[in-house]
Amino acid sequence: MATAAPRNDPADENLSVGSAKTYAAGAPAVAKTMRLVEQQMGVKRTALTLLRVNQPGGFDCPGCAWPEGPDRGHLEFCENGAKAVAQEATLRRVTRAFFEEHTMADLAAKSDYWLGQQGRLTEPMYKARDDDRYRPVSWSEAFRITADALRACAPDEAVFYTSGRTSNEAAFLYQLLVRRYGTNNLPDCSNMCHESSGSALSETLGVGKGSVSLDDLYRAELIIVVGQNPGTNHPRMLVALERAKRAGARIVAVNPLPEAGLIRFKNPQTVRGLIGSGTPLADEFLQIRLGGDLALFRALGRLLLEAEERMPGQVLDRAFIDTYTHGFDAYAKEVRETPWETVLEATGLPREQVEALGERVLGAKSVIVCWAMGLTQHRHSVPTIREIVNFLLLRGNVGRPGAGVCPVRGHSNVQGDRTMGIYEKPPARFLDALEAEFGFEPPRAPGYDTVDAIRAMRDGKVRVFFAVGGNFVNATPDTAVTEAAMRNCALTVQVSTKLNRSHAVTGRDALILPTLGRTERDVQECGEQFVTVEDSMSMVHASRGRLEPASPQLRSEVSIIAGLARQLLGERVADGPEPVEWEWLAAHYDRIRDRIERVVPGFADFNARVREPQGFQLPHGPRDSRTFPTATGKANFTVNELDVLRVPEGHLLLQTIRSHDQYNTTIYGLDDRYRGIRQGRRVVFVNPADLVVLGCADGDLVDLVSVWRDGVERRAPGFRVVGYPTARGCAAAYFPETNVLVPLDSTAQVSNTPTSKSVVVRLVPATAAAAAARTAERTHSQGAPS
Repeated sequence: MATAAPRNDPADENLSVGSAKTYAAGAPAVAKTMRLVEQQMGVKRTALTLLRVNQPGGFDCPGCAWPEGPDRGHLEFCENGAKAVAQEATLRRVTRAFFEEHTMADLAAKSDYWLGQQGRLTEPMYKARDDDRYRPVSWSEAFRITADALRACAPDEAVFYTSGRTSNEAAFLYQLLVRRYGTNNLPDCSNMCHESSGSALSETLGVGKGSVSLDDLYRAELIIVVGQNPGTNHPRMLVALERAKRAGARIVAVNPLPEAGLIRFKNPQTVRGLIGSGTPLADEFLQIRLGGDLALFRALGRLLLEAEERMPGQVLDRAFIDTYTHGFDAYAKEVRETPWETVLEATGLPREQVEALGERVLGAKSVIVCWAMGLTQHRHSVPTIREIVNFLLLRGNVGRPGAGVCPVRGHSNVQGDRTMGIYEKPPARFLDALEAEFGFEPPRAPGYDTVDAIRAMRDGKVRVFFAVGGNFVNATPDTAVTEAAMRNCALTVQVSTKLNRSHAVTGRDALILPTLGRTERDVQECGEQFVTVEDSMSMVHASRGRLEPASPQLRSEVSIIAGLARQLLGERVADGPEPVEWEWLAAHYDRIRDRIERVVPGFADFNARVREPQGFQLPHGPRDSRTFPTATGKANFTVNELDVLRVPEGHLLLQTIRSHDQYNTTIYGLDDRYRGIRQGRRVVFVNPADLVVLGCADGDLVDLVSVWRDGVERRAPGFRVVGYPTARGCAAAYFPETNVLVPLDSTAQVSNTPTSKSVVVRLVPATAAAAAARTAERTHSQGAPS
């Protein structure tokens, strides 16, 4: 049995459950933001920092990848963005004295909230295999330890992970180092979130990115938001939706949970938002069953085909279909043969509501579909997104104003990392360009993605794990397996700004390499530098930190990568001089951008264009000219199997979600204001009608148990049941606490993304051990230091 001990709720004894909110933001968001950021930064530092977030000449918020328009305001940040900035720009410091006080066992027992509250890392730290704690180490010694470990193993016995906050310049240099070393083992956080989007869109449209801009949102007549909670995960999107609504758009929310941000938005930067009633956003809410989205868009396709039969030439865009698409007839045949009974079982929706949405679609000339991880983390995620593309192609809603696909990314440069070559299966054209530019033969064999990397570490096939950013242990599935896999490595290296779980669960040897944050000045040999990022809508722009670094020992990610490359590869290799001038490139980031320009399509005049206040948009064939670089040369209709998720009697279908006080695995606080949860995280949301059937009651203490086809019982102990208006048969609980329930081998077809939104679980009375663990938890520190 795999079990994860409760660690994330130090104030659980004070947990309270109130009413869920019916609006997002407003005055409470302002008050909570100011209180939290002042605790971390102080009044003066708060003002100086927040006024530079997402501004020309300022820094890109690390909190999400939502774009900024040309008419941005002076306060271009949201509540959770301000929390992200405050955690990075905090005045708290983790020094060598901290590590003298805390052993590895002590750190491993702390909650994730406690770890994150300790402050910024200040110098390189090393834990030797026979030691029980981290101790200071010089940068030169840290590079030597890492290089020696890498030279002691074959290139494919090392894994190089990346989080989405890494800049374009660091990502490009990182993938160059990894391929120069000799492997494509470059897993990244995309593997766990939007890999399904990229897989589906690459196959159907030829480009694995969204096809819309902010201006398209403002010109759309219908916006369908599916499997997404922008009020918590992408709050600045609410401002764009409010503007779209006032321009005449209709908005439909499709989600298993009612989300406050899509009910009503009180824009805190307007009088109407602060003291008025705000703006109702969703004109309609479809409370869909988990995993039923493919069936919904299949039904909408059927309704459009039937409407075309009634009104020939007035519904489908036949000119677009005939000119620009492939596979329509096979798709149409499959759609017509899909029984309504299957659609209704899969979605859990009444037929009248599906048909009402079909009428909205018929009345809209331009449609955008937005989605996030609610769609991408199911076994059938890729077919689901392909079905959305089918739906949009029927009326030509790709490649024209106000229409298209809009996958909304999380990390602020996760899309840019992939553009820069952080990918375990690089296309041949990218490797060819790399070889032509740098004069070495890159490896061609595919590397490990995230799930395959964990399997390889588990099986003893990986000896070194190196991560630039992120919190790999808590971001990944099957927690017990992942932790054992990490401990199976000879060396683990984390390039980080703050402490997290991955610093406490390590290989036999471990390094922490502290790096600059987005908010901080980056001064290299040739002077002050800036970096660039790419947002969800393919806009590339500059980011320049202004604060003094948290410690003089900090190095930029670019500098760390170059320093390791110099130690690992030296100035000469067996057949002559080392072809990459690592330290020369790191001395001035313009030099890196010059090389990116010659390797990556779309970056012509990179250094000049990125210095424009708004940056520039990367080319996108489907959007720009209705050209589709697919295998057929056209946009592809696809035939997708409609898989109805059925669970055994007495079980529920669980999705993992964020609380409002977190960003990915970073826990800012212990409240989920919009869902009525205060001072706790180990809660499970269940429909009250399901509680009656299951014989549970609101407030019960239960263990969550998932059983998959491998026969392993995975248990997340000690959760309080909260009666909540979820879709019937569905439940929700926060990650990373419930990652233990997600089997490593339960992944999406094609993309290999963990199925964190469709976990079959049962609720059982909490074990005595769970209750004891929760009691012990309360003896830990209750939060931030004074």
